[in-house]
Amino acid sequence: MTERLVVVSNRTPKPGKVAAGGLAAALDGVLKQLGGIWVGWSGDFTEQPGEPRHLDVGGNEIVHIDLNKADHAAYYAGYSNSVLWPTFHMRPELARFNTDFYEGYIRVNEQFADALLPLLKPDDLIWVHDYHLIPLGQLLRDRGVKNRIGFFLHIPFPTPEALSAIPSHRHLIGSLNAYDLVGLQAKRDVAALEDFASPVEFVRPRRSSGPLVPVTGVNASVFPIGSDPEAFARMAELPATRKAMATFNKSIADRQLILGVDRLDYTKGLPQRIEAYERLLADYPEYRRKVSFLQVAPASRDTIQQYQEITGNLDYQCGRVMGRFAEIDWQPLNYVKRAYGQSTLAGLYRTARVGLVTPLRDGMNLVAHEFVASQDPENPGVLVLSIFAGAAEIMPDALLVNPYDADETAHAIDLALKMPLDERKERWAKLRADIERHNIHAWADDFLRVLREAPRP
Repeated sequence: MTERLVVVSNRTPKPGKVAAGGLAAALDGVLKQLGGIWVGWSGDFTEQPGEPRHLDVGGNEIVHIDLNKADHAAYYAGYSNSVLWPTFHMRPELARFNTDFYEGYIRVNEQFADALLPLLKPDDLIWVHDYHLIPLGQLLRDRGVKNRIGFFLHIPFPTPEALSAIPSHRHLIGSLNAYDLVGLQAKRDVAALEDFASPVEFVRPRRSSGPLVPVTGVNASVFPIGSDPEAFARMAELPATRKAMATFNKSIADRQLILGVDRLDYTKGLPQRIEAYERLLADYPEYRRKVSFLQVAPASRDTIQQYQEITGNLDYQCGRVMGRFAEIDWQPLNYVKRAYGQSTLAGLYRTARVGLVTPLRDGMNLVAHEFVASQDPENPGVLVLSIFAGAAEIMPDALLVNPYDADETAHAIDLALKMPLDERKERWAKLRADIERHNIHAWADDFLRVLREAPRP
């Protein structure tokens, strides 16, 4: 029997949309090498979900599952993004705890399990991704699946105190026992899981008829996800990219560019970042008219109230900075609410003197990787990185900051702008070695190797 890889995630790659450095790029090659299928929601709704649909995307077999609209709302906008997302990012006060959310979350996970069952072969390796599908491994075990099953959490794991705010947290985390291997982004995440597990005795995962199992039995390890550095370096050098950046440089009159690129999300620390930039202009007036700050932040999950609120707050903050510092021939910042293609982003990264990656909490943050990968080795920019991003554990040569401290972040930007070329090149070379070592393909290979070798319960 030949080993196949069965990938399961909330969504699947779209035709022609494979992104350099993303999960799809990482698993595209692995699926082509091992063979297998990628299973996820189709993006379509139906009152009575039918049989999964098989299609070819870039030479890989994709299996699509349709969902009931009400179930999807409870599973995705409800439990996944209004309970798990804020709590796992240490913002339980933003969570909306609703019993219907959890019931819908379990129903969708059960539908995934039922759809997977007839597709599986005895030697398949099953790899489940992210917080949307935490209970899936246990539901597969309940249905008699004996295959090796791995799980990777792409977001941070919360402290026990934050996790305990979730009413169903014992059942939820107890279901991690069903996996042969649980992958987390950072050492702090493994420590948080161990801290939660140590005082817990025994739990039975919700709706499981199996025996009681100790949460302390979870086999968890650190697998920091990465990007494809070579791909971003090539994109930054494309003639079209260089031409576009030459035009962009004219628009900012060759001022030094400070750059932020994020999804619009309350975890990204955007209000704190704008405050730090305002502090820079107030406390270091020599930078007025000498710098330009570009914040790219396309909207995400804009139907959820917290995301609507952060939009209003950022609009107010940016307006305040403009009103305070703008002059007829100088605009201190640009706040762009649209997404750009990856070649454009690679060009912006390469153009920037300072990259601001200052989330309040992040699993990894691949923007940090992409920024480093895109730099000109002869004149690299400087990465200012939050200590609360998983990337901080593997990128110690960035300028590490506490994003809640506006004075510290402003001072780090000042250091970055004044940093001599020799120091910039030395720091960049070390950072480039870090991201090469932790590239996206090594991440996938390492996880699957450890999954194959994991002792069976």
